Amino acid sequence: MNHIVLFEPEIPQNAGNIIRTCVAHNFKLHLIEPMGFSLQDKYVKRSAVNHLKHLDYKVYVTLDEFFEKNDGAFYFLTRYGQKSPDRMDFADTSREIYLIFGSESTGIPRPILARHKANLLRIPMTDNVRSLNLSNSVAILAYEVTRQQGFEGLYPHEPDTLKGKDYLDQ
Repeated sequence: MNHIVLFEPEIPQNAGNIIRTCVAHNFKLHLIEPMGFSLQDKYVKRSAVNHLKHLDYKVYVTLDEFFEKNDGAFYFLTRYGQKSPDRMDFADTSREIYLIFGSESTGIPRPILARHKANLLRIPMTDNVRSLNLSNSVAILAYEVTRQQGFEGLYPHEPDTLKGKDYLDQ
């Protein structure tokens, strides 16, 4: 299974978009407190539309609690990373992959990053910006992981539970 981990997320609209991305890609979402919103917040509900009911998620009081309760390959997205996500091997679907993202204003604390230098990732970009929006970064990484895994379990066409793959022929 694949996982998205948000360390101290602050902006409810980003969380809502990330919820939608997790549901779309069959990722479990892990939220590390404190958060700048409640999952009951109207802004999360608005941006997550009706996807919250389909979300597999867990909330943790601390990052230490998260690490105690989870095991797998941990990757941290940071502007200080030296590896591009497309250079990583995410193809093995038998292992748990955790993509860890920091808060919008402060990222992941430096001591945590320093302990995991081998698994720090960076989305390539110009030197004109420090970073991309959190929800955009999550979407980029989720897509890369599922792409390498052959989009296993995802529909390559409009599912019949929606309008169906033959919608345009009708």
